[in-house]
Amino acid sequence: MIRFIRRLFSRTGQNSELWPVVLLLFAVVVPAVCLVWFMNAAMKNERLAARQKLADSYRAQLSSIQMQLERHWEEKLDELEKLARTTSPAAAFARCIQSGFSDSVLIANEQGDIVYPNSPSPVAAGEAGPKWAEANHSEYVQKDFGAAASLYRALARDATNTHLAARALQAEARCLVSAGRKEEAIRLVKDMFAQERYCNAADPQGRLIAANAELMALELGADDVIAQRLKQRLMDYDNRVLAAPQRRFLMKELRRLRPDMEFPTLAAEELAAQSLPTNLWKFTTANRRVVALMRFDKLQSHLRTVTDAPVSLAPPGTEHDAAFVSVPAGARLAGARLIIPLGHPIEQPTHIYLWTGMLVLAAMGVLTLFAIRLLRRQAALARMKNDLAATVSHELKTPLSSIRVLVDTLLDAEKLDEGTAREYLQLIARENERLSRLIQHFLTFSRMERNKQAFHVMPLAVRPIIDIAVEAMPGGRLELQVPSDLPRVMADADAVATALINLLDNACKYSETGRHVVLRAEARNGSVLFSVQDHGIGIAARETKKIFDPFYQVDQRLSRKGGGCGLGLSIVQSIVRAHDGCVSVESEPGRGSTFTITLPTAKESADA
Repeated sequence: MIRFIRRLFSRTGQNSELWPVVLLLFAVVVPAVCLVWFMNAAMKNERLAARQKLADSYRAQLSSIQMQLERHWEEKLDELEKLARTTSPAAAFARCIQSGFSDSVLIANEQGDIVYPNSPSPVAAGEAGPKWAEANHSEYVQKDFGAAASLYRALARDATNTHLAARALQAEARCLVSAGRKEEAIRLVKDMFAQERYCNAADPQGRLIAANAELMALELGADDVIAQRLKQRLMDYDNRVLAAPQRRFLMKELRRLRPDMEFPTLAAEELAAQSLPTNLWKFTTANRRVVALMRFDKLQSHLRTVTDAPVSLAPPGTEHDAAFVSVPAGARLAGARLIIPLGHPIEQPTHIYLWTGMLVLAAMGVLTLFAIRLLRRQAALARMKNDLAATVSHELKTPLSSIRVLVDTLLDAEKLDEGTAREYLQLIARENERLSRLIQHFLTFSRMERNKQAFHVMPLAVRPIIDIAVEAMPGGRLELQVPSDLPRVMADADAVATALINLLDNACKYSETGRHVVLRAEARNGSVLFSVQDHGIGIAARETKKIFDPFYQVDQRLSRKGGGCGLGLSIVQSIVRAHDGCVSVESEPGRGSTFTITLPTAKESADA
């Protein structure tokens, strides 16, 4: 950076025109940098203040949500407690799950013992008697399944104990299956166990006989009537005989046989059967009759029920680095926290500072560009004035010096020779003409710059204009190629002749002695083209775009060979543009140049 500044100041020392620009840049850059710094500091402070203000607001909001969440837990747990008091344990379990409050529940009695999920209660069916022993002997010892089925049927018909009759019917169906009479077994289950008498019949282990028999029938290929009846039994939580283990087993088996059947309470049954896994949240009612079990996503759903604010629940032991604001979730959710994530959009007024700073910087940049352009234009004008003064003094001094020398020579001669005097007078006349043409160039350029030059445009023949230009050019190196049938042009004769004279003068000036100059005229596409071709030094391609600028010369030295002030081609371009025409140049260094003026033809000529 220091090396760059040193190089910049060394360049500005060589070119005094860069000093104002450099100083202006420093005057703009330093305040701009300070503005950006202050703006950045202001935005940071505003952001911190807005963040703190928003954090306080969010903490108050989270505290309110925490209180709402506590009231929500109390209301829901009171509802569960009421269900446990007014309904059977199994029915209370089902209704708690159906309410959607928790993923599962445990139902306890007043002493705090878990009564659902429950275990089967053994049932005493009374003495089976010798007929039951005979049937068992036929089934298990003699393997006479047909006889055993008949014996079990008779036992079921004669039994007065419902449990014993149901056991006999179940044994008869089992023997029919063993005897290969599956259809009869299915029909037996479908007809007999549909009777209300056997709805609560249990085996000695306390298992519901009808449900097990219907599962056996389904495994044998029974229709959907038995499947629907079994599903209805399993979802009947008012049945006090059907215990939780048998219910879970039969639900899973029925889903295996009938995948389209759904059991809304199965997941809750399996969750309650686990030995209280640690990944569950437990909510106990006031009288400890109900323990609600919830997974973390269930807690999140309750939170969304309580509030629609962008709040989430973080479990205990998790990092809270991503939280913008967090508060404890309450006594029932020990260790958990209510959080508002850091990624939540925060409305901040810092964009006002940003846009203001950008607008100020943009305005400063635009004003700086205008100021730099103005300074460069003023510097260019000053340089142009200096070049003009130097060029004018040189160009005026040269012919005046020549005239003075010739006059002094004539005055100092004792005896004037007529031939010498005429030659000197011709030289004086030539220098005088050169001086007049130079002054005329300055006056013409001045009038054109001030838009004071008046042109008298009218339909004119081409040849008289060319003759005027040729007569003004001394020497015999000029070749004319002008057809006689050219159309008229809309032009000011003197102005167009002046343009041609300037082109011819340049062509002669920059051509070597002995090389001729060609002046052509031709009609093309509704226009007349005047071309001046020389075989001089030519112009480089990069210079052709600049030669029509005022005071521009390819050779910038005052001691240049050709002389001139750099206004000739500029005057040519101004005259041609005033005639709605154009001027172009084709040149190649070392081979010469061709300047072409294109003027529109007169309307009457075009109509003819």
